[in-house]
Amino acid sequence: MTSMLEIDSARVAEIGKYQVLVDPPRADLLALVEVAAQVAQVPMATINLITDTAQHQVAAYGFDAAVCAREDSMCNLVLDAGAPVVVPDASRDDRFRDNPFVTGILGSVRFYATHQLRTPEGVVIGTLCVFDTVPRELSAEQEHALVALADRVVDLLELELRTRELRRSNEALTAFAGQVSHDLRNPLTAVSMSLAMIGEETAEDPGLTFLVQRALGGAQRMQTLIDDLLAYARVGAELQRVPVDLHAVLADVREDLAGPLAAATVVVGELPTVTGDPVQLRAVLQNLVANAAKFTRAGHPAHVEVDGTLVGTSWRIEVCDRGPGIPEDQRERVFQPLARIDDDVEGSGIGLSTCRRIVEAHGGRIGLTNTAYGGTCAWFELPA
Repeated sequence: MTSMLEIDSARVAEIGKYQVLVDPPRADLLALVEVAAQVAQVPMATINLITDTAQHQVAAYGFDAAVCAREDSMCNLVLDAGAPVVVPDASRDDRFRDNPFVTGILGSVRFYATHQLRTPEGVVIGTLCVFDTVPRELSAEQEHALVALADRVVDLLELELRTRELRRSNEALTAFAGQVSHDLRNPLTAVSMSLAMIGEETAEDPGLTFLVQRALGGAQRMQTLIDDLLAYARVGAELQRVPVDLHAVLADVREDLAGPLAAATVVVGELPTVTGDPVQLRAVLQNLVANAAKFTRAGHPAHVEVDGTLVGTSWRIEVCDRGPGIPEDQRERVFQPLARIDDDVEGSGIGLSTCRRIVEAHGGRIGLTNTAYGGTCAWFELPA
């Protein structure tokens, strides 16, 4: 059987990971307690987190938040009730009539309703509490709404926690990728330089020249892979939020891809101006257009169509080709790092993964469909 000491230890640990006791009141929690007070039609509401020794009012509406001893807390008395508690008049309730928040020592609470804050691990860390200095009742609809708001408190705490964890993970990944890239780039550069020098010495021997060129090609592909992995790791670290003219971005992309697109037909429709990071959104377009130029049917030049349409509240950008297409059961797999469909086509298998990270960091989504010509249409959506 779990002891009270173990329960308190688990509660303190859960509260600690959310890091709300040491920070100023969060705006999202303050807004939520204001909504709770309005829903219950009472003048005061608070979010309490209860440790082994104290009750911390981490957000309050209608009064100044404070910290009190746990034994003085009204919510502490019903923390493990297992269900919401609604008390029309606390001065007439045996559990609360002698509590200092009721007797006038710390407050003069009469109406009191509290709803437990339960984490995904099942630990009750505190309460969402509404109260008044006069007796009153709650309707079933009000009580249901307050229960939902208590769940949203935990959702907000969890969201901030996951965001913080993701940020640390991205920072660690970026640092690791940067170090690996640095450690590999220097010896790889030395290898490439040595191979180039050997190539000059063996220029008159076709057999050796072929082997040297093959080795140089491998070194260059490895360099590309290193750069792609580093770019993949860095996505989402810090996004600029500025207007980005995708039509102008595509013009730059076409100039950069002048070689691969030399024999291609490129049809461009209307492209919007969106809000985002211009460098990273350019990387998305460049990856998708480069893919469309690479995947062609034998004997046919590349045909690339780029267009944008407003779909609901999002801009949908499509980059379509007339290549061999991607089987439906492979369209999700190709967004995984290092996944490739055709080993005969040059590439690292990182491009689409990077595109997904960029688009999702912008609050959008990305996917693949087939075209009327049997090719592939890569699309991404960004908030309008």
